[in-house]
Amino acid sequence: MKSIALFGGTFNPIHYGHLAIAEEIRAKFNLDRVVFVPTFLPPHKDPVDLAEPKQRMIMAYLATVSNPCFEVSTFEVDKGGKSFSFDTVKHFHQYYGENVQLYFIVGADMLMEISSWKNIAELLKMCKFIAVPRPGYDIQKIFNQFFLSSSNFSFASDLIERILIEEMAMLEISATNIRRRVKEWKSIKYLVPEMVEQFIHNQHLYL
Repeated sequence: MKSIALFGGTFNPIHYGHLAIAEEIRAKFNLDRVVFVPTFLPPHKDPVDLAEPKQRMIMAYLATVSNPCFEVSTFEVDKGGKSFSFDTVKHFHQYYGENVQLYFIVGADMLMEISSWKNIAELLKMCKFIAVPRPGYDIQKIFNQFFLSSSNFSFASDLIERILIEEMAMLEISATNIRRRVKEWKSIKYLVPEMVEQFIHNQHLYL
C-alpha cells in the first residue's frame, strides 16, 4: 500500500520551513511521496499580498524539483474558486484508489477551526491528519484547547484519533515575514530556495 501526504497551502511564497516539514514527515512516516497542493483561493484566509495562483505554483515547482519524493499538484489551481480540503482529498482518494493511505498535513493554527471545515466527518474517514508546529503557536496547547472547548465530545474524540501530533524542530520562517522583507527591500536569501528568490525578484512580487 502506498503512503502519500498532501500538503496544501497558499505557499505565498513557499520557503525552507515548508520543505523541512515535508521532508521530516516523509522520512518519519516512510512516505512514498509528499504532494504539495497550492490553493487557488484559501477559504479561511483573507488573501492579502497574495501572488497569482500560477506564480505560487511555479514557485512550488522550483522549490521541490530537486527532491524526487516531492510533487506539485495543479488540482486546486486548475479547479479555481475557493479551495476546500474535502474536495482535494476526495480527488486524490479517487485518483489513487483504495490501495493508498492518505495523510493531510495541517498547521497547528488550523486545529481550532478544523471542526468547521466542509464535510469534516467524511474527510476524517478518507485520511489522517498530521498537525505540525507553526511559528508562534503551541501545538499541544491548541490541541488541548480544541478538545476542551468542543461542544461535541464524540466528534472531538473521533478527530483526536485521526490527528497525529508531530513535534519537530521548527525553522522560524514565515511567508508573512518574507513578504514584508521583500517590501522593505531586505534580503530573503537562505529563507527560500535560490530559484524561488530569483523568481520573486524577476516577477516583482510582494512590492
